[in-house]
Amino acid sequence: MRKLVLLVGTVLPLLAPPALAQGAAEGGAPTRVAGTVETLAGDTLTVSGTEGGGKQSVTLTPDAKIYGVETRRFHDIKPGDFVASGGVRGADGQIHAVELRIFPESLRGVGDGQRPWAGRQEGVMTNATVGTVSQTEAGGTLHVTYKGGESRYTVGQDVPVLAYVLADRTLLTPGAAVITIATKKPDGSLVANRVTAEKDGVKPPM
Repeated sequence: MRKLVLLVGTVLPLLAPPALAQGAAEGGAPTRVAGTVETLAGDTLTVSGTEGGGKQSVTLTPDAKIYGVETRRFHDIKPGDFVASGGVRGADGQIHAVELRIFPESLRGVGDGQRPWAGRQEGVMTNATVGTVSQTEAGGTLHVTYKGGESRYTVGQDVPVLAYVLADRTLLTPGAAVITIATKKPDGSLVANRVTAEKDGVKPPM
């Protein structure tokens, strides 16, 4: 299979899933909430089918940002884009991409860097800015940098590419897949200022 090459950086400490394009509100412990929307009543989002099989209610802040996801192709990536990629370090020493995500300008800098990724054995997650882009019939190359350095990513043609796009609460309809990193307050309640939701049948990576 023909390969595409993505250049990225060195390993930094593990963070709570930055490539999900989520953000916990300040002032509490981050809590991952993923499942499908049951209801949205005012600012209260109830999510069912969460880890453990139950449901959780999350209070959205008044200015909470809602992001949808759309499918893209490798050639849609442009110099200056802020991207994230989960990959696996192979026996050849290269990091082979499993997924690639393009962030909107409003999420530029989220999780900037490279760190271990729990999504795969020997996983590596990288959030960085695209430098130069080149493509040939055999594949292509992205030169991507972040604070601290750069390194190499190999991206196969079958690697899914998603773009996060700014949307609104109309995406939070019953049955839509959603994911957020909420803040757990001392009383156990959850608050979130970002949610990524299914858009036109395209579901966010869980």
